[in-house]
Amino acid sequence: MNNPFCLTSSAPRLAGKDGINYYIIKMKKLLLFSLIVVLLVSSKEIIAQEVKKLTFEEVIKLAEEQSPNALIAKHRYRSSYWQYRSFKAQYLPSITLFGTTPDFSNGLDKVYDSQNDLYIYKRKNTISNLGTLALSQNIGPTGTVISLRSDLTLFRDVERNLRTNYITNPVSIDITQPIRKYNTLKWQKKIEPVKYNAAKKAYLANIEGVHLSAVMNFFSLALAQINKQISEMNYSNADTLFRIAKGRYQLGTIAEDELLQMQLSWLNAETSRKQADMNLRDREIRLRSFLGYNENVRLELILPDKIPDLQVEMKEVLDLAMNNNPDLLNQQINVLNAQSNAAQAKASKGLNASVTASLGLSQQSTDFATAYNNLSNSQRVRVGFTLPILDWGLGKGRYQMAKSSLELAQVQANQAVVDFQQNLFLDVEQFNLQKSQVAIAAKSDTVAMKRYEVTKQRFLIGKIAVLDLNDADSRKDQNKRAYVQSLQDYWSFFYNIRSLTLFDFINRSQLDTDYEKLLQ
Repeated sequence: MNNPFCLTSSAPRLAGKDGINYYIIKMKKLLLFSLIVVLLVSSKEIIAQEVKKLTFEEVIKLAEEQSPNALIAKHRYRSSYWQYRSFKAQYLPSITLFGTTPDFSNGLDKVYDSQNDLYIYKRKNTISNLGTLALSQNIGPTGTVISLRSDLTLFRDVERNLRTNYITNPVSIDITQPIRKYNTLKWQKKIEPVKYNAAKKAYLANIEGVHLSAVMNFFSLALAQINKQISEMNYSNADTLFRIAKGRYQLGTIAEDELLQMQLSWLNAETSRKQADMNLRDREIRLRSFLGYNENVRLELILPDKIPDLQVEMKEVLDLAMNNNPDLLNQQINVLNAQSNAAQAKASKGLNASVTASLGLSQQSTDFATAYNNLSNSQRVRVGFTLPILDWGLGKGRYQMAKSSLELAQVQANQAVVDFQQNLFLDVEQFNLQKSQVAIAAKSDTVAMKRYEVTKQRFLIGKIAVLDLNDADSRKDQNKRAYVQSLQDYWSFFYNIRSLTLFDFINRSQLDTDYEKLLQ
């Protein structure tokens, strides 16, 4: 098949005007095809070249709003919230409908024949339906369960073709009181509010962890951008100096080893440029993925030009951390859980009893209209107990294990507080040093750049050797990178202090969020 966009010898050979028109049509099609290709490639290039210039503050905000780590923190809080709601629901009245419908039974039933003083088996074929509506309330401090109940049972003996019997219990009050039993609700009331408070603070701490990751990714890409700029400038300088060195070598003003040193610097600069480009792409992909952008977005970062004039007091930081840090709350939860386990083990090794009392009204009739008339009293009291007589020390062993675990949890909690305070002291000292470190790094960067420019000019007029120029160049690059690293250290320590204290030292306010919005 002929390609309509290809002008080859396979095209029909037409003479005169027809031939000219044929080739004009071919050329128009070819031009149209070329235009479409150019437009598609251009549009693709435009999409691929979409650039977002982001400041440090914008990256921090985007990380908090749309990074996967922030979404994970949000869902963890949701899980803790619904767990706390489930706990609170146990203290609210509950209405439950129970039922069995139908309950069909067909077979032989053993009954006692009083006339002959023996058991006989009779055919049984019955259908029954049972419905119960109950309003229950838990009493947490005592473990008591109070229920208000209403029952209706429909019973019919099909075998004897008897009428349906309606058994009613319009209202009854049931009370169940455990004695010396482990009270689950009592311990949950101690533990669950602390767990929920820890979950709220853990969410804030996790967001500060997101900020820390944003700092790392931001300055990692910023440093890669700086390295790229340095490598491009170094390559340009090395290329210029190598050309000058070749001219001076031909004039005999420098030795061959100096020319080779300049050539080596030029080759190393080319290698560094390629490596810097590859590292830049890698760091950009990491930050783009962290912020939730696709591959069509290119990122260019703007370094912060200033840092807050901030120093923190150790006592204030310690007080805030002791009140707000979720890790310390988790240590408190561990101790409470150990106390709960010890109480459960202690209760299980001795006497356990429960008293159940029921007071109500009941009636039965084959006529539903009269099943609620002339109600009679219905009472029931039951006492159940469990007392281990011989368990070969099983209960005592469990209690001693739980008691030992409690002591261990208390020791670990105390040690965790001591370690936390010591580490916090070091963190505060490190943060308070960062402001001067940034100032020194900025000044060193300026001095190193000026030194390089002076050394470069002196080399061009032949006043210094190549090694001196290379040393000045290396120092310039090192100090530029050190300045970026000092900025990263400052903001890393800043957000670390925020995560430990859940306090904004710049605005002098407690960190907080709209927890209701997190549930939407």
